[in-house]
Amino acid sequence: MPYPHTGPTGLGQVAQQAAQVIYQHRLVSTRQMHQLITPHHTRAEYLRRQLHTLRATGLAETVGRRISGQTELLWWLTEKGARAVESVGLLPQRPYRMSPEAALGPLQEHTLATVETGLAFVEWARRLGHECGPLDWSPETAHYYRDDARPGEDLSLIPDAVLNYVHTNQQAKQRTLLTYFIEVDRTQMTIARLAQKLHAYAAYHDFTPQQAAGRGAKSGRRVTTTPAWRYRYPVFPRLLMVLTGASDSRLNRRIADLRSLAASDPTLTSTTLRAGVTTIVQLQRHGPFQPIFTPVLGRAELADAWLQPQAVAA
Repeated sequence: MPYPHTGPTGLGQVAQQAAQVIYQHRLVSTRQMHQLITPHHTRAEYLRRQLHTLRATGLAETVGRRISGQTELLWWLTEKGARAVESVGLLPQRPYRMSPEAALGPLQEHTLATVETGLAFVEWARRLGHECGPLDWSPETAHYYRDDARPGEDLSLIPDAVLNYVHTNQQAKQRTLLTYFIEVDRTQMTIARLAQKLHAYAAYHDFTPQQAAGRGAKSGRRVTTTPAWRYRYPVFPRLLMVLTGASDSRLNRRIADLRSLAASDPTLTSTTLRAGVTTIVQLQRHGPFQPIFTPVLGRAELADAWLQPQAVAA
């Protein structure tokens, strides 16, 4: 996707792109940045020089993590760096600020896994001639709703990411904007908790806010409006759950257990929510438009990211 050539810092284009990507995704490794921003460069030395310029000017900081016997740098923006990105006004402002403690804390691996999931979409979009860039997903955007199972409570659904992807059918000359809710599961939460998150998506899908009737209506009477999600999306986003952090056999059992719990939830069995689950390895290896997703609801017939059974899609 295109990037601006100017900015408030006087830095080069690649350094500015890097600052935007780090701001959007909060914590990003050098490898991920290389694949997102400079994939046309065989090696990452040029990008590293740009990143070290960000650090030298006080706009970014790093922490290290050990992986495969080597130290990998993870990048995050300082307060000065975040303000510099916000001053340009190209990205929605995010109140979250990273710190050394947070960068080294328990959410480090989950944040990087979410970036890795978005990166898989970016790389496959390049291969397939579709459109999905480094800034085409936003982490942790709150969606407010109410649930009949929890009357009187104001609830919020916070996907790990909301990802936009433009699917291009060259033969039909058709472009389709697909929006996805992304949930990344590193097998750190119980399967019951994961099923509860799935329930929250169904409750948000079905949530229709109510407002007081107009003047002259009977006292206490309320009229329904459109579903809450329609104020944000023309079509309700498909939900993609991406599993990682365990062996294939364990992840497959987790998928089966999730389907079993979903089948026993009345809210889920009555919803038209489209949700599929796969593993990060399958997503990276085959891409989102191969039949790698197991539907969470209904028949366990593999589907691609359209979340339609292959017979129907054909």
